[in-house]
Amino acid sequence: MSPVSIAWAAGLSRAGRSLRDGINRLFTAAGPDRGAILDGLETALLEADAGPDTAADLVEAVRSVRIPEGGDEAAAVRVALKERIRELLAGCGPDPSAFREKPWVVLVVGVNGTGKTTTIGKLAHRFAAEGRKTVIAAADTFRPAANEQLAVWAGRAGVPVISQKPGADPASVAFDALDHAVRHGADALLVDTAGRLQTKVNLMEELRKIRRVIAKRMPSAPHETLLVMDATTGQNGLAQARQFTEAAGVTGIALTKLDGTARGGVVLAIRRTLGIPIRWAGLGEGIEDLRPFDAEAFSEGILGEERQ
Repeated sequence: MSPVSIAWAAGLSRAGRSLRDGINRLFTAAGPDRGAILDGLETALLEADAGPDTAADLVEAVRSVRIPEGGDEAAAVRVALKERIRELLAGCGPDPSAFREKPWVVLVVGVNGTGKTTTIGKLAHRFAAEGRKTVIAAADTFRPAANEQLAVWAGRAGVPVISQKPGADPASVAFDALDHAVRHGADALLVDTAGRLQTKVNLMEELRKIRRVIAKRMPSAPHETLLVMDATTGQNGLAQARQFTEAAGVTGIALTKLDGTARGGVVLAIRRTLGIPIRWAGLGEGIEDLRPFDAEAFSEGILGEERQ
């Protein structure tokens, strides 16, 4: 395995457990027939939070697999699943057009408690480590602790934070931060926003306002609207993503706490159902543990290596 795959395998040791264990159980009985294998595989995928449509898709990919006499059926199932998973996740990973315009403006949205502020700090650290001049906009002006938390992460990343007094207009903060980033030749601007339930109409309208105000200063911005989702929420996250996409034009997802769920199949459900690329994955609490999403490494990490 490559170093990237090894890191993912470690981070996903729990996320793939449900699916790996489910597949392994299929082959503990002597000579299960194909129908039993397919039924058991669908159950394992549903238990892994892949969702019914995605589970059916993956089962279909296995249905046509032909096993040579004496062949290892468990290994063949894993190979077929990995191929289909890689197809489903094609196009995921960081935006290849990132930083073609400067500053590259990333509007970060999500519900409370998903790890949004932490994700911004980790992204700022990554960008700074790559030599990119980065600015953070503290546009979560309603939660007093938000600026303090953001300042801690920004300090660790060594990047400046543009903020205003508590209760200020979030769109005004975003505008000022973008103006600062433009005037100082920044490569990236990360805009923090208040965590909000996707059902709160007035707060979703606030996101639309932030987008409009940013575009007044830089018509092409924001270049990325990144939805931070908690992987442990499973299928409930799909409703969040749909409504945030309607309100804020989500273009990518950062999936946090992927190392903390035994049901990594939600990654597949998100991609297949919504078509939104997964850009980043949280595989730990450290500042280095937000990783560019890698479909190859994910498939290896969640299913394990084929037996030889």
